[in-house]
Amino acid sequence: MRPSTLTRKLFLRIAPVVVVTILVVGAFAFKSATREINNIYDAQLINDANVLWGLLHNRLQHSPEHTPQQVDDIDFNMDNQLAFNEDADDYADAHMFRAWVNGKIIFYSSTAFLSDVPYQKAGFSDLSYRGENWRLYSLPIPASGIVMEVGEKMSLRQTLVSNILLNLFFPLLVLVPVIGFLIWLGIHNGLRTIHGLVHQIRIRSPDDLSAIAVKDLPRDLLPLGRSINQLLEKLGRSLTLERRFSDLAAHQLRTPQASVKLLLQMLASTDNQQEQKAIISDLVTSNNRATHLIEQLLRLARVSHHPLDPMPVQIYHMIASMIADFGKIINSRNLDVSLEGPESAQIRTDESLLQMMISNLLDNAIKYTPVGGAIEVVLSAESAFWLISISDSGPGIPPEEREAVFNRFYRLDTLNAEGAGLGLAIVADTADRLAASVKLSTPSYGSGLRVELRLPKN
Repeated sequence: MRPSTLTRKLFLRIAPVVVVTILVVGAFAFKSATREINNIYDAQLINDANVLWGLLHNRLQHSPEHTPQQVDDIDFNMDNQLAFNEDADDYADAHMFRAWVNGKIIFYSSTAFLSDVPYQKAGFSDLSYRGENWRLYSLPIPASGIVMEVGEKMSLRQTLVSNILLNLFFPLLVLVPVIGFLIWLGIHNGLRTIHGLVHQIRIRSPDDLSAIAVKDLPRDLLPLGRSINQLLEKLGRSLTLERRFSDLAAHQLRTPQASVKLLLQMLASTDNQQEQKAIISDLVTSNNRATHLIEQLLRLARVSHHPLDPMPVQIYHMIASMIADFGKIINSRNLDVSLEGPESAQIRTDESLLQMMISNLLDNAIKYTPVGGAIEVVLSAESAFWLISISDSGPGIPPEEREAVFNRFYRLDTLNAEGAGLGLAIVADTADRLAASVKLSTPSYGSGLRVELRLPKN
């Protein structure tokens, strides 16, 4: 199933709003028209009652017999000159009047109710008679016993309201599709800018990470264009770093592999057992270096792609456990390693990445501390951070090189410069992932290296 287009989605959200708006306006128009028509027709009933009283008051006051008399309607047929409108007869049939004197009907129209329907209370009232709803108005004449009563079928008003709404409905019925087409056309034209933006990105080659043109973008699309440019810039930097990393990794791996190949050739060409043992020992050393390099490369890749899984971590116990893991090499080098800090220290972070970072720092401290040296690990609390400081009595790092050592494959020009120069690079990348900071300095006793690792408590 093909995904819906943005134009269609926007149209399906806007069109119902327009339709609902028309329906709501129609409902209000219906109520307003009904109210106004009722007011006008009620006023007309009052006027009719007063006109009838003006026409009949002499006969009603001076007629001695008070005999009921029906007033015939004018015959509105097509032969009559008064038949101006074929609906006039229906209009006449929808009205009635009755004139009462002392509770008796004296004059009444041919459409009036029978005498079994008494006159209604003064003013307006509603009545159902023979399946028809009527609106009545009674006008009592003070001190005379005379009541003028006029009525009108409610269907007359309803028909008028319906005709008005129909006259509005049919134009709207034609107008709604036109409005829908104009909305569709407006949305489609409005999205041309996005289509142009998509086209700019689609026609690019995989190696083209230059910024897209955002000068002509509308203001509400400008953040999108800038975000895409920021993403392209980050991708460019990332690809540059990855290419550089791949080149350097290939170069670093080439050296131990070439050494292994040479040693294997030497091993194959000698029969001297002493030389063979020496060559095999060198092979093991070269293999260990290559294995260590590969492990660090995998760690570095893991830092970049490892999904964060924050959880409560007991920092003190974790560091103590890692120091114990280094126990064999610590004992073999006769190092004095101490750990200070609150045992209840806890942080919420990704445990595996934190272990990797501290493990690299401890490994560097142990590697570069001379035999019989000392390593101090201190855990302390700051306002919003936990501070882990690792100080060793090794050769240290000159101040001018303390930033460069965090670059990949950077190694100091020292006598004990083993490794591939990835340890502190892994620490720096991991610190970025964990929102931590790393600072290098000189311990208070004046020599060696002090690494300060600040971790946010949350």
